[in-house]
Parts: sequence; C-alpha cells; structure tokens
Amino acid sequence: MSTKKNIYFLLLLLVAKLVTADTVHSQNYKRIDSILRVASTEIYVNPDKVIKLGHTVVKLSEENIDYKIKAYKLISDAYSSRRDYEKSLEYVIKANELLGESNDKLLKIIIVNKMGIQYHQLKVYDKAIQYLDQAEQLIGEYPVKDSIHTELGKNYIVRGFIYKEKLSCAIAIAFLDRGIAELTKSKKESDLSKISIATYNKGNCYLLLKNNQLALENFQKSVQIAKKVNAKSLQAFALKGSAKVFTLEGKNIEAIKALNEALNLSSEVNDLILNQEIYMGLAENYLFINEWDLFKENQLKFIKTQKLIKDRERLSVGESLGVKEAESKAMRSELSNQFYYLLLFLLCVLTLIVLFFYVLIKRKNKEIEAIKSQIYILQNKKGKEA
Repeated sequence: MSTKKNIYFLLLLLVAKLVTADTVHSQNYKRIDSILRVASTEIYVNPDKVIKLGHTVVKLSEENIDYKIKAYKLISDAYSSRRDYEKSLEYVIKANELLGESNDKLLKIIIVNKMGIQYHQLKVYDKAIQYLDQAEQLIGEYPVKDSIHTELGKNYIVRGFIYKEKLSCAIAIAFLDRGIAELTKSKKESDLSKISIATYNKGNCYLLLKNNQLALENFQKSVQIAKKVNAKSLQAFALKGSAKVFTLEGKNIEAIKALNEALNLSSEVNDLILNQEIYMGLAENYLFINEWDLFKENQLKFIKTQKLIKDRERLSVGESLGVKEAESKAMRSELSNQFYYLLLFLLCVLTLIVLFFYVLIKRKNKEIEAIKSQIYILQNKKGKEA
C-alpha cells in the first residue's frame, strides 16, 4: 500500500512541476507581449528606450523563436526611427535568418516586407523591389485576408516611395492611396503612424506637382493623424511641410509659426536632420521679413547642427571601420591559427610516414640479413659434404 502511495505522490509532484513550468512560461510570455505592445507605441517618441526594451525581449525569449524574431524587428524599427539604417538592416537580417525555424506565416510576411523597407531606406531599390515582390506573393497566399491589411498597406506605401524616386509622383500617389486604404481597413491604432507618413509623402508629391493646395491639405492631415498617436517627430515633419507651402506663397509669418511649433516638437526627439531643415526654413523666412538678428541666429544654429551631423557621420564611419578592422584582425588570427594547426598536422603525418618507412626498411634489412645468413650456412654445409 505504501508503494502505491509513493507512486501517487511522485505523479502528483510531476504534474505540479509541469503546471508550475507552464505558469512561469505563460507569465513570461505575457510580460514579453506587454513589453512589445508598449515599445511599439514609442518607436517615434523614444527610439533609444525601444532599443533597450528590444534587447530585453531577446534575452527573455531564448526558448521562443517567434518572440526573438519580433524583438529583432522592434530593434530594427527603432534604429530606422533614429535614421541609422545600416544598424536597422543588421537587426532585420538577424530576424530574417531565424525565419526558417518559425512556423508563423504572418511573421514571415512581416519580416520579408521589412527587408524591402530597409533596402528602400538604404536606396538599394532593386533589392527593395525584390523583397516587396516576395512579400506580396506571400500576402496573396495567406488565407486570412483580414490579417494582412497592415502588411499590404506598408508594401504599397514603400512602392510609392520608390516610384516617386524612380518613375513619377502621379504613380507614387496612386500607390500611397492604395496603401492608406489598406491601413485604414486594419483599424489598428499603431497603423496611424504609417498613415501619417504616407499622407506627409503625398504632400511632398503634390509640392513637386506644384499643387500647393493639395500639398497643404495633406500636410495638415498628416499632423492631425500623428497627434492621435503622439508621434511628435511625424507632427514636426508635417508642420515643416506646411511651412514650405506657406513660404512658397509668401506667407512668411505663418511659415515661421509652423516651424517654431515643429522645433518645439523635434527638440523632444533629438532628430538632427529634422532640426537642420527647420533652422534652414526659419533663417530663410526671417530673411524674407528682414529680421536680421533672428536670421543670423537660426543660420548659426543651422551651421552648428550641420556640423554635428557630419561629426556623427564621421564617428559612425570610424566605428564601422574599427569594427571591420577588429573583424579583419580576428579573421587573420583565426587563419594564422588554422595555418599552424595544418602545419603541425602535416609535420605529424610526415613524421609518421618517416617512422613507417624506417621500420619497414629496418624489417626488410633484418629479413635480408636472415636470408644471407641462411645462404651462408647452406654454402658451408655443402662445402663440408664435398
């Protein structure tokens, strides 16, 4: 009876451990979901914080490949927001390399789409179109059509960006509209940032087409959409676009007002490229209304910001060269070690060959001596018998 009780107790203990393990994993995954959800809303507000959160998720998701892929994509998105496109590509490539271990078809679409976006940001348009085509094919094959509005929307929008550069603004606007329509169908709050970006780019297209009214309408619409998700950098960009229309129409006071509002917003996200353009716009408009002191002040800020950008670019190049030099040194060291191991191996083989032949020759010599000795004995016998 006691044996049965012991077995029953052990079974209960095993079940308890399994339940506890499942509970721990479940709590861990809930925590990861929470981090990913919060981080995705702060990509344009605080990208540095998002990068740290992404690395936290990578550590927490060692046993779950899908969460690891999502974490790498999150980090990639945050670097894109910081305009560090090479670093962004590095992390989306890490995510892409793990896709073979995942069974999540939607996640595969998301990452392949992101690869296309990343190559567009690096202006490698042929490669971007290649990945966008691959993503569109995967989207077409995906059975749950309501789940792919976001990815199809992004796909169309990035095509719009590329066609603006390579073909014409008329074609670009058509694709941007298709992208906005798909994102609107998704009804996700997180997609509002993407709609704001697409609308801002439509404004730039209308500027190039010299349609100031439609340009201004799209810039103002982009601001309103960005406000809904507190995307301050997107608001600032759209305000800068509005200011450009005001400047073209000679409404310099309105342009200055829009640019100062944009500057207040951009100061919170520390986007040097954006700040540089705002200072240039302010200097230009103050010059038009003969405000010399304010013109000089903003011109000086523009020059300082431009220098900071160049310094950052040099530092980035220096760091990149340093990394490459370290990698090259490590490779040389590895090749050197491999060469020495190969040399040692060959010496051992050569030594064994020499020993083999030495033993073989010695044995043959002994055999020859033995034969000579037998011949000698036989000859002596014959001599005695004679």
